[in-house]
Amino acid sequence: MGMSEFHVLAVDDSLIDRKLIERLFKISSCQVTSVDSGSKALEFLGLQEHNQNPNPPCVSPNAKQNLQQVEVNLIITDYCMPGMTGYDLLKKIKESPSLKNIPVVIMSSENVPSRISR
Repeated sequence: MGMSEFHVLAVDDSLIDRKLIERLFKISSCQVTSVDSGSKALEFLGLQEHNQNPNPPCVSPNAKQNLQQVEVNLIITDYCMPGMTGYDLLKKIKESPSLKNIPVVIMSSENVPSRISR
């Protein structure tokens, strides 16, 4: 992996959606790491949540070797996930001095105007 490679973190509880994001970004030669929850995303980014789950994060195989030095250029997250919503994840990332400048895109298949304006 080159140091200049663009790294995308995909956060979605849907395996199909994670695979779709991976494929779209890999076409553009981006490195993609996929996790299935907001808490696992925080763990991957080095922001340890109060760990209710002692299991290691479920991340794509490429990610496991890079857990120590993570540089993510973009985070794409689903809004509606069990446990922590994409909006909660966004708030935690923006509260972190080391991560607050990473762009975060929240996506949703639901048309809920209050969520969209938020």
